[in-house]
Amino acid sequence: MEKQSHKKKNKRRFSLLYILSGGVLKEEFVTRHTRMIGLVVVLMAIYIGNQYGCLAKLREIDRLQQELRQAKYESISISSQLTGNNRQSQIEDLIKSQGLELGNAKTPPYILHK
Repeated sequence: MEKQSHKKKNKRRFSLLYILSGGVLKEEFVTRHTRMIGLVVVLMAIYIGNQYGCLAKLREIDRLQQELRQAKYESISISSQLTGNNRQSQIEDLIKSQGLELGNAKTPPYILHK
């Protein structure tokens, strides 16, 4: 008989109203392990905070990698434009279009030694 009344008490004890009213906090298990429960809650908070921090850093890394790729493509395109503009035929055309009276040297350059 005592076991049946104890089971009814436990069923009645863990109802939604009992949990929401804070009656669970008076239980022997909770009062004995308060420090351990507090430690677990603190560790969970640290874990969640660390996870959000890591996600933010990963987003920043992805953004910086994409920015680096764009800078590389821009550098390559500018380099190819400069290479094309530095060709002798391109320079000669530019001189003619400017109306300058410059031409190619007829004699080779002199090499000076010390």
